[in-house]
Amino acid sequence: MLGEALQAQADALAALTAADRALAEHISRATLRHRGQLEHIICGFLRRPMPQRKGCAARVALLMGAAQLLVMRTPAHAAIHTSVALLKGDANQRHFAGLANAVLRRVAEGGGELLQQADALLNFPGWLRRRLERAYGARALRGMAEELLREPPLDITVKDAAEAAGWAERLGAVVLPTGTLRIMQPRGAVAALPGHDAGAWWVQDAAAALPAPLLGEVRGRLVADLCAAPGGKSAQLAARGARVLAVDVSERRLRRLRENMARLKLEERVEVIVADATAWRPAQPVDAVLLDAPCSATGTFRRHPDVLFARSAAQVRELVALQRRMLQHAAGLVKPGGILVYCVCSLLPEEGEEQIARFLASDAGRGFARQPMVPEEVGGQAHFITGDGDLRTLPQMSVGDARGLDGFYVARLRRERV
Repeated sequence: MLGEALQAQADALAALTAADRALAEHISRATLRHRGQLEHIICGFLRRPMPQRKGCAARVALLMGAAQLLVMRTPAHAAIHTSVALLKGDANQRHFAGLANAVLRRVAEGGGELLQQADALLNFPGWLRRRLERAYGARALRGMAEELLREPPLDITVKDAAEAAGWAERLGAVVLPTGTLRIMQPRGAVAALPGHDAGAWWVQDAAAALPAPLLGEVRGRLVADLCAAPGGKSAQLAARGARVLAVDVSERRLRRLRENMARLKLEERVEVIVADATAWRPAQPVDAVLLDAPCSATGTFRRHPDVLFARSAAQVRELVALQRRMLQHAAGLVKPGGILVYCVCSLLPEEGEEQIARFLASDAGRGFARQPMVPEEVGGQAHFITGDGDLRTLPQMSVGDARGLDGFYVARLRRERV
């Protein structure tokens, strides 16, 4: 993922000025957001495909150069020089420098029309494009492709919902019908915004903020948040008075959760547990379980365009199998009358709707029944709710007068008997 890649290069990036670091990230995101279109354009100027392995770095340099030329409208001499210099500085890639120079000059001559002529659907890998069209139709897929090209706003969850209007005024944000604060054109570092260091709020996409409140009244109740890191949903539950068991298999990711809970002053309500969610059991059955299962993350492409090419169809099948095991295990943790909320930030039905249908038909799911959602629980956004009473958001959907949120699937199930 891009975020992890940038973190891995933190020392090298620290040597750059703030402006150069911002530029490097801007180039990376522009390249990933338009990757399919840029590859299509570049291939049109190559006599033969570049070697898959030996030409990998050269392809990246070409893509970055093309992104600067066509998306960022960087002057041709600067964009071309940057890519060529990168290749000349690498002993294993310098023989591609002449090719990169020639190709990028032709891209520059073609100008912005090249990008306009390249179908935005190319930015989705073929296997994913076919699955999404089959699930939602050609028009919806086109809407997703258009949404990918937009820079997303910054969404925030306020710890005390009663203070949302006040923080919206201080932050220059609007309050969405679902309660999320949205800064339409964020500028500067998030940590520098008012209220961050005081722990008044945290960054959380409007869709990601929907599952936790669907557990209903949680004050004083014991809730297990499985796959909890980095902690946005645990924070929501703790802020509402729940006793939270935040479970995640990654100690590294849980360090970030602990830091977040400390900043938000919620650490006393959250017990952090390093464990495998397919095997962990609490000392006693819990009142509710929130399972935000590992998934393809295809619904997050607005903020993380790299996810579109990060998974293969085979990897999705492995994730579906893991989700099934987690869901079946989580069902056994809920006391009779308790609630199980399952969610994924995936657009693929096999990770969402089909996963729940399979669960309810299984031995593990026979004691559970859907508890359908109503519009009032999601800010009156009836278009989020499926015919089965589940929640399904798509990236191009509106939230009141605003547009766009992550693609999420959420199902709420009640355990009716042992």
